[in-house]
Amino acid sequence: MDKHQRLIWLTEQVNKHNKNYYVYDNPTISDAEYDALYYELVDLEKELGYSLPSSPTNRVGDDVLEGFKKKKHDIPLYSLNKVKDFDDLNKWILDMQKAAGKQQEFTLEYKYDGLKIVIEYENGLYKSATTRGNGIIGEDVTVQVKTIKSVPLTIPCKSRIIVQGECMMTNKSFIEYNKTAEIPLKNARNGVAGAVRNLDPKETERRKLDFFCYDILLIEGKQLNTQEEMHNFIIEQGFKTGNYFKIVKNITEAKEEIERIDKIKDNIDVMIDGMVIKINNCSVREDIGYTNKFPKWAMAFKFKPVELSTTLKDVVWQVGRTGKITPIAILDPIELSGATVSRATLNNAQDIQRKDVYINSRVFVRRSNEVIPEVMGIAEHQPNEKAIISPTHCPSCNNPLKTIGANLFCVNHKGCLEQIIDRLTHFVSRDAFNIDGLRDKTIKLFYEKFKIAYPYELFKLKKEMLEGLEGFKEKKINNIIESIEKSKNVDWQNFIFALGILNIGKKNAYVLSQKFKNLDELKQADLNTLIAIDDVGEIVANSIIEYFNDEDNLININKLFELGVKINHNQQETINSIFTNKTVVLTGTLSSYTRPDLTKILQKMGANVSSSVSKNTNYVIAGVEAGSKLTKAQELNIKIIEEPELLSILKDYNI
Repeated sequence: MDKHQRLIWLTEQVNKHNKNYYVYDNPTISDAEYDALYYELVDLEKELGYSLPSSPTNRVGDDVLEGFKKKKHDIPLYSLNKVKDFDDLNKWILDMQKAAGKQQEFTLEYKYDGLKIVIEYENGLYKSATTRGNGIIGEDVTVQVKTIKSVPLTIPCKSRIIVQGECMMTNKSFIEYNKTAEIPLKNARNGVAGAVRNLDPKETERRKLDFFCYDILLIEGKQLNTQEEMHNFIIEQGFKTGNYFKIVKNITEAKEEIERIDKIKDNIDVMIDGMVIKINNCSVREDIGYTNKFPKWAMAFKFKPVELSTTLKDVVWQVGRTGKITPIAILDPIELSGATVSRATLNNAQDIQRKDVYINSRVFVRRSNEVIPEVMGIAEHQPNEKAIISPTHCPSCNNPLKTIGANLFCVNHKGCLEQIIDRLTHFVSRDAFNIDGLRDKTIKLFYEKFKIAYPYELFKLKKEMLEGLEGFKEKKINNIIESIEKSKNVDWQNFIFALGILNIGKKNAYVLSQKFKNLDELKQADLNTLIAIDDVGEIVANSIIEYFNDEDNLININKLFELGVKINHNQQETINSIFTNKTVVLTGTLSSYTRPDLTKILQKMGANVSSSVSKNTNYVIAGVEAGSKLTKAQELNIKIIEEPELLSILKDYNI
């Protein structure tokens, strides 16, 4: 393929994906892949010195979908030019300073990943709403947008005013909608497009959209001199703005702020895929002007993607410690959020059907907050697809599987190797019995050599049994035996967590340890008693009851006690403190305490220790290299406690 042929191919590809994205609301590649094609086309057109008449670089948008009433925009809409990195952003800032002839301020705002909408008001009343369309003609969605509760029906300004913003579906609304949707949404942006561009306004209302305003295209009889004035005026009119606006003066300040937002973007309840930077002064903007496609005085900086598309090559079925069978997608490797991703969860068999994915499909994969990547849904069907067949027998022990709710389970708890290894690994983990030196490979070796299948059997290990094992020298053997002996004195909440009860995590274990004084009380608790506890719903309660109704579980627990295990209940008694009934989040590294140890101390002081910062957080304890949690806490004006202050507080309570 020569360069001219490549130009033709790139033009066709970008136009195809533009239509899929803007017209049919059905993207078949990720934003990052689209950007790569688009920028290659731009560079090739520059190199060859010409473009095709149909090139997407020659126009500002796409065709209007048939079936909606067309409406011409009173003010033509422009796209935003994009930079690839901070070097390009710095060059643009310097160019703007030079064009303006003096130092300029710049504003930073979120780049929303939703559906652009223009709304007109007259005499303070909502008049109309129009999609962006091709920038000249859009679709009349007045009735649909009127159902969005964050769109004011009246505003204080009585002049004719046209505002521009983004219709968004919050992550919370997206999750809630998908819980009951027959066909789940691929992502929140698709949720917006399918809602606004729907001839049934009731469907728009059902998706609980929001509108975030960021621009005034026209306001009769009033002049706004800066973007800052415009932002404040928008707020005065009662519009949402996303609660973010920042002024910067140079690349150093811009880079610092963009990197900060990049770190916390997953904690923001709407999808943003970058930042928009503009010259603050409106008169300078008029002097600098526009190209035929972009305002020269504004630029978009896109974050590195957290979602890409790739081919689903195969599915393997993984057995967990409770016997739950989880489908894991094997993918063509992709670089996603700084990591090579070749595996992602598909959750369960019902999820596979809901997402309409097959072997050899192109699928969207998302990786967020270092959590295991997840297949989000179909990107594009392929001719050679094959259905994903759910297993009927356990892939580890070949025992027949049982369907419980949405999941498959292997009920052969005594003889399934993968369950045994995972169960023992959980039992020795830090938040359970905390036995150093025992990890999955060592546990598998112990199973093979000594047939250790139950936690109590670990306490039967003797030094002479380990001598002669490959890789086990005297020091390692001594450390393992000492760690096993030391672990026999275990805190009550750690003991509950170590049992491996289905649906019981660290937080539930702590809550139960506070409610019940000892094991007998917990064993005897009925459904009504359990569901009356905060954070314990019916599913968790039934899991607890079923666990203690299993005679084998009770026998195995008693054998732990026979071999010397003792539960330490004393540390679970709480004291009244400034942390009592307060939500506390830990971030960074402290020199005086490990995070698990400090968590227990705070719980003893009555705190609810949470893993994420929200408006309900009361305190954030910040150590060295505190990250996005500290940043979000500062934004929300949450009390920050650093290590010296923390040590002083603990000293006051004799801790």
